[in-house]
Amino acid sequence: MIVAIDGPAGAGKSTVSKKVASELGLNFLDTGALYRALAYSLDRIGIPPVPGDKLDEELKKLDVQLSGGAVFVNGADVSKEIRTPHVDNIVSPYSALSQLRAHLLDLQRRQALFGKGVVAEGRDIGSVVFPEADCKIFLTASAEERAMRRYKERLVKGEEPVYEEILSSVKERDRIDSTREAAPLVKPEGAYLLDSSDMTEQQVVDEIVRIALKN
Repeated sequence: MIVAIDGPAGAGKSTVSKKVASELGLNFLDTGALYRALAYSLDRIGIPPVPGDKLDEELKKLDVQLSGGAVFVNGADVSKEIRTPHVDNIVSPYSALSQLRAHLLDLQRRQALFGKGVVAEGRDIGSVVFPEADCKIFLTASAEERAMRRYKERLVKGEEPVYEEILSSVKERDRIDSTREAAPLVKPEGAYLLDSSDMTEQQVVDEIVRIALKN
Protein backbone atom coordinates (compact mmCIF):
# COMPACT_ATOMS: atom_id res chain seq x y z
CA MET A 1 0.00 0.00 0.00
CA ILE A 2 1.16 3.52 -0.80
CA VAL A 3 -0.45 6.39 1.14
CA ALA A 4 0.39 9.86 -0.20
CA ILE A 5 -0.16 12.80 2.13
CA ASP A 6 0.32 16.24 0.59
CA GLY A 7 -0.32 19.70 1.95
CA PRO A 8 1.14 23.11 2.77
CA ALA A 9 3.85 23.89 5.33
CA GLY A 10 2.76 23.51 8.94
CA ALA A 11 -0.23 21.28 8.24
CA GLY A 12 1.20 18.60 10.51
CA LYS A 13 2.03 16.15 7.73
CA SER A 14 5.21 14.69 9.24
CA THR A 15 3.86 13.96 12.72
CA VAL A 16 0.57 12.61 11.41
CA SER A 17 2.24 10.53 8.70
CA LYS A 18 4.55 8.84 11.23
CA LYS A 19 1.58 7.78 13.34
CA VAL A 20 -0.44 6.65 10.31
CA ALA A 21 2.50 4.56 9.11
CA SER A 22 2.83 2.97 12.54
CA GLU A 23 -0.87 2.11 12.75
CA LEU A 24 -0.93 0.67 9.23
CA GLY A 25 2.37 -1.19 9.59
CA LEU A 26 4.00 0.70 6.72
CA ASN A 27 7.32 2.52 6.30
CA PHE A 28 7.38 6.30 6.72
CA LEU A 29 9.01 8.50 4.09
CA ASP A 30 9.72 12.04 5.30
CA THR A 31 10.33 13.73 1.96
CA GLY A 32 10.42 17.13 3.64
CA ALA A 33 13.54 16.02 5.52
CA LEU A 34 15.21 15.12 2.23
CA TYR A 35 14.61 18.59 0.79
CA ARG A 36 15.65 20.25 4.03
CA ALA A 37 18.87 18.25 4.04
CA LEU A 38 19.77 19.36 0.54
CA ALA A 39 18.81 22.99 1.19
CA TYR A 40 20.87 23.03 4.39
CA SER A 41 23.88 21.44 2.69
CA LEU A 42 23.83 23.67 -0.37
CA ASP A 43 23.32 26.83 1.67
CA ARG A 44 26.16 25.85 3.98
CA ILE A 45 28.66 25.71 1.10
CA GLY A 46 27.37 28.88 -0.49
CA ILE A 47 25.38 27.45 -3.40
CA PRO A 48 22.30 29.67 -3.91
CA PRO A 49 18.90 28.35 -5.10
CA VAL A 50 19.69 29.14 -8.71
CA PRO A 51 19.59 26.56 -11.54
CA GLY A 52 22.78 25.83 -13.44
CA ASP A 53 25.75 23.53 -13.92
CA LYS A 54 27.25 24.40 -10.54
CA LEU A 55 24.09 23.21 -8.80
CA ASP A 56 24.16 19.92 -10.69
CA GLU A 57 27.83 19.48 -9.83
CA GLU A 58 27.25 19.97 -6.11
CA LEU A 59 24.09 17.83 -6.00
CA LYS A 60 26.06 14.88 -7.35
CA LYS A 61 28.36 15.16 -4.33
CA LEU A 62 25.50 14.95 -1.80
CA ASP A 63 24.23 11.55 -0.69
CA VAL A 64 21.08 11.90 1.43
CA GLN A 65 19.77 8.94 3.40
CA LEU A 66 17.01 8.33 5.95
CA SER A 67 17.74 5.77 8.63
CA GLY A 68 16.09 5.06 11.96
CA GLY A 69 14.30 8.39 11.97
CA ALA A 70 17.55 10.29 11.39
CA VAL A 71 18.72 12.18 8.29
CA PHE A 72 22.24 11.77 6.97
CA VAL A 73 24.19 13.73 4.35
CA ASN A 74 27.37 12.02 3.20
CA GLY A 75 27.28 9.95 6.37
CA ALA A 76 26.85 12.88 8.79
CA ASP A 77 23.71 13.12 10.94
CA VAL A 78 22.05 16.50 10.21
CA SER A 79 18.70 15.77 11.86
CA LYS A 80 18.91 18.73 14.26
CA GLU A 81 20.51 21.16 11.82
CA ILE A 82 17.70 20.89 9.28
CA ARG A 83 14.96 21.78 11.82
CA THR A 84 15.89 25.41 12.41
CA PRO A 85 14.03 28.64 11.53
CA HIS A 86 16.80 29.42 9.02
CA VAL A 87 16.16 26.21 7.10
CA ASP A 88 12.40 26.89 7.35
CA ASN A 89 13.03 30.11 5.43
CA ILE A 90 15.34 28.75 2.73
CA VAL A 91 13.89 25.34 1.91
CA SER A 92 11.12 26.51 -0.45
CA PRO A 93 13.40 28.34 -2.94
CA TYR A 94 15.63 25.27 -3.14
CA SER A 95 12.66 22.88 -3.38
CA ALA A 96 11.31 24.88 -6.30
CA LEU A 97 14.34 23.92 -8.42
CA SER A 98 13.57 21.20 -10.97
CA GLN A 99 17.18 19.99 -10.79
CA LEU A 100 16.91 19.35 -7.08
CA ARG A 101 13.51 17.66 -7.35
CA ALA A 102 14.77 15.37 -10.13
CA HIS A 103 17.76 14.48 -7.95
CA LEU A 104 15.45 13.14 -5.23
CA LEU A 105 12.69 11.61 -7.33
CA ASP A 106 14.23 8.15 -7.78
CA LEU A 107 15.32 8.04 -4.14
CA GLN A 108 11.74 8.66 -3.02
CA ARG A 109 10.27 6.07 -5.36
CA ARG A 110 12.75 3.42 -4.27
CA GLN A 111 11.45 3.68 -0.71
CA ALA A 112 8.15 2.12 -1.81
CA LEU A 113 9.99 -1.06 -2.79
CA PHE A 114 10.91 -1.89 0.82
CA GLY A 115 8.62 -3.67 3.25
CA LYS A 116 4.86 -3.72 2.85
CA GLY A 117 4.52 -0.21 1.50
CA VAL A 118 4.99 3.38 2.50
CA VAL A 119 3.29 6.46 3.90
CA ALA A 120 4.90 9.43 2.16
CA GLU A 121 4.33 13.10 2.92
CA GLY A 122 5.27 16.21 0.97
CA ARG A 123 3.92 18.65 -1.58
CA ASP A 124 3.96 16.63 -4.79
CA ILE A 125 3.66 13.05 -3.54
CA GLY A 126 0.24 12.23 -4.96
CA SER A 127 0.70 14.37 -8.06
CA VAL A 128 4.27 13.53 -9.13
CA VAL A 129 6.14 11.01 -6.97
CA PHE A 130 3.37 8.43 -6.51
CA PRO A 131 0.53 9.43 -8.86
CA GLU A 132 -0.85 5.88 -8.65
CA ALA A 133 -0.92 5.82 -4.83
CA ASP A 134 -3.62 3.64 -3.28
CA CYS A 135 -4.72 6.49 -1.02
CA LYS A 136 -4.21 10.23 -1.51
CA ILE A 137 -4.79 12.82 1.20
CA PHE A 138 -4.50 16.60 0.91
CA LEU A 139 -4.01 17.72 4.51
CA THR A 140 -4.39 21.42 5.16
CA ALA A 141 -5.35 24.03 7.77
CA SER A 142 -5.72 27.79 7.81
CA ALA A 143 -2.49 29.81 7.57
CA GLU A 144 -3.24 31.26 11.01
CA GLU A 145 -3.63 27.84 12.59
CA ARG A 146 -0.47 26.53 10.95
CA ALA A 147 1.48 29.56 12.14
CA MET A 148 0.16 29.11 15.68
CA ARG A 149 1.31 25.48 15.69
CA ARG A 150 4.81 26.53 14.65
CA TYR A 151 4.74 29.29 17.27
CA LYS A 152 3.87 26.83 20.06
CA GLU A 153 6.51 24.33 18.86
CA ARG A 154 9.22 26.98 19.15
CA LEU A 155 8.02 28.09 22.58
CA VAL A 156 8.41 24.52 23.80
CA LYS A 157 11.97 24.51 22.44
CA GLY A 158 12.77 27.52 24.58
CA GLU A 159 12.87 29.98 21.69
CA GLU A 160 11.29 33.45 21.64
CA PRO A 161 9.24 33.37 18.43
CA VAL A 162 7.16 36.23 17.04
CA TYR A 163 3.79 34.99 15.81
CA GLU A 164 3.41 37.66 13.11
CA GLU A 165 6.80 36.77 11.62
CA ILE A 166 5.91 33.08 11.53
CA LEU A 167 2.55 33.82 9.90
CA SER A 168 4.25 35.95 7.25
CA SER A 169 6.76 33.15 6.59
CA VAL A 170 3.97 30.55 6.28
CA LYS A 171 2.07 32.68 3.76
CA GLU A 172 5.20 33.37 1.73
CA ARG A 173 6.07 29.69 1.64
CA ASP A 174 2.54 28.89 0.47
CA ARG A 175 2.97 31.41 -2.33
CA ILE A 176 6.31 29.96 -3.44
CA ASP A 177 5.17 26.34 -3.22
CA SER A 178 1.94 27.01 -5.14
CA THR A 179 3.46 29.07 -7.95
CA ARG A 180 6.73 27.28 -8.68
CA GLU A 181 7.14 25.77 -12.14
CA ALA A 182 8.46 22.42 -10.96
CA ALA A 183 5.77 20.28 -9.29
CA PRO A 184 3.74 23.06 -7.65
CA LEU A 185 1.68 22.38 -4.54
CA VAL A 186 -1.77 21.25 -5.72
CA LYS A 187 -4.49 18.97 -4.50
CA PRO A 188 -3.73 15.73 -6.41
CA GLU A 189 -6.42 14.24 -8.62
CA GLY A 190 -8.55 11.89 -6.56
CA ALA A 191 -7.18 13.13 -3.23
CA TYR A 192 -9.36 13.43 -0.15
CA LEU A 193 -9.34 16.98 1.23
CA LEU A 194 -8.85 17.02 5.01
CA ASP A 195 -8.89 20.35 6.85
CA SER A 196 -7.32 19.88 10.28
CA SER A 197 -7.90 23.43 11.56
CA ASP A 198 -10.39 22.28 14.18
CA MET A 199 -9.16 18.70 14.63
CA THR A 200 -6.82 17.14 17.16
CA GLU A 201 -3.77 15.31 15.91
CA GLN A 202 -5.27 11.93 16.84
CA GLN A 203 -8.53 12.75 15.06
CA VAL A 204 -6.57 13.44 11.89
CA VAL A 205 -4.63 10.19 12.24
CA ASP A 206 -7.80 8.17 12.83
CA GLU A 207 -9.51 9.72 9.80
CA ILE A 208 -6.59 9.02 7.46
CA VAL A 209 -6.30 5.43 8.68
CA ARG A 210 -10.04 4.99 8.12
CA ILE A 211 -9.80 6.36 4.58
CA ALA A 212 -6.70 4.24 3.78
CA LEU A 213 -8.32 1.01 4.97
CA LYS A 214 -11.53 1.84 3.12
CA ASN A 215 -9.52 2.11 -0.12
